[in-house]
Amino acid sequence: MLGLVTTHDGDLPIFMRPLDGNSSDKERISAMVTAVMTQLRETLEEEQEERLAVFDSGGYSEANMKRYNEAKIKWISRVPETSTEAKTAVEEEPTEWQALSDGSGQYRTCIRDLPQGKERWVIVRTKAGEQAERRQMEKKVKKAKAQWEKQLWHLSKQEFACQSDAETAWKQAMKGKPAFLTVSSTSQEEGHYQHKGRPKKDGAPDSTAWHVMSTLTVDQSEVEAQIKKQASFIVATNVLDEQRLSHEQVYLTYKEQGGVERGFRFLKDPLFLASSVAVSKPERVMALSFIMVLCLLVYRLAEHLLRRQLASTSQTVPNQINQPTDRPTMRWIFQCFEGIDLLHIRVGLREHLQVLGLQPLHQKILRLLGSAYCQFYFFSP
Repeated sequence: MLGLVTTHDGDLPIFMRPLDGNSSDKERISAMVTAVMTQLRETLEEEQEERLAVFDSGGYSEANMKRYNEAKIKWISRVPETSTEAKTAVEEEPTEWQALSDGSGQYRTCIRDLPQGKERWVIVRTKAGEQAERRQMEKKVKKAKAQWEKQLWHLSKQEFACQSDAETAWKQAMKGKPAFLTVSSTSQEEGHYQHKGRPKKDGAPDSTAWHVMSTLTVDQSEVEAQIKKQASFIVATNVLDEQRLSHEQVYLTYKEQGGVERGFRFLKDPLFLASSVAVSKPERVMALSFIMVLCLLVYRLAEHLLRRQLASTSQTVPNQINQPTDRPTMRWIFQCFEGIDLLHIRVGLREHLQVLGLQPLHQKILRLLGSAYCQFYFFSP
């Protein structure tokens, strides 16, 4: 298992640590965050930038947050939906929601005084999240309705000796019913006659039996309430001052913490061929991990440099579908440079080198990257 820390700007890896696969994620993440923030505090000036540790709900726990607060580490984390405090916060009826500036959703805030200290919670609900939950909820409602209709049909076919037994059976059957289904029932008495043929109009039945007849409906208001509840999630921080970090910045900063996942995607890519190297000794695993993360660092630095140059000069390059973009991936740039050859020409004892296949797009990229890159291709910027 590999622990990786990247920067917010550029997804540059700044810390890596091979971890025991049998260790606790929460404990290892806490130790790693503390080590990184301690190093940054010792090497960088405090005034340069607000340093925030951003991680997913896997790193959130009472012990970890208390440790960070004691170490004066500022953090942003998603709160696990399974915690009692999170369930209570999501179920609370707020006075009003505030719209996100980009129109992608809405949020509300609250301050929680927890055992580990005070935290500012930003409860977010996005339109994309609601649409996803709505699709899941439609499938869930359809499946549950079919199951309960079948169950209630079987219940209606059962005979009970008295009305009380029928009502007791109905109450027992209602256990486990989803909140979005509404069931109403009536008890019906049915007479049984021993002799054949049509019974006389005023004839008394020889015995009677009771049936439970049920009507099943879907409570759409409850469905909507559950969709909104499931689509909501909580992002917490120990930066309580809204002037230092606005509510929306808390959410946006957390949202952009996918750099680590993108880093792992690079390391796990089959083209990286890391799986072809078999090592078993811990020191060799650490050495291989270091080389892999070093490759990621070079890749990200080149990507960050190119994107920054494109943005500063208001230029673009074509993407995979020939549309202009100012945020290309280096993987795509590498593919663009495929097919360039180096020709060696020998004339007597002298050798001339010539680059073949260099197109205007290649020259544009090399100019953006700088003169050092142009020299490798014998190209003058």
